[in-house]
Amino acid sequence: MTLQEIRESDKLFLTANDIAKVCGCTSQKIREQARRRPELLGFPVTVTGHRVKIPRKQFLRYIDGEPYRGEAT
Repeated sequence: MTLQEIRESDKLFLTANDIAKVCGCTSQKIREQARRRPELLGFPVTVTGHRVKIPRKQFLRYIDGEPYRGEAT
């Protein structure tokens, strides 16, 4: 997805595939980081088995330069 598509989306959660292009890396690298050291991503993630979910609003806050402080969604 492009950043504009993410902004216009009504999805509550994004996937690693959704954000990879915007982050400039592969979706696999995002999944690996989410499992190993999620606090280094800069936005919250939920890992369930092999699935990684990213709250869209918090991801957009990260992209817009707002630091993630572990607040609730």
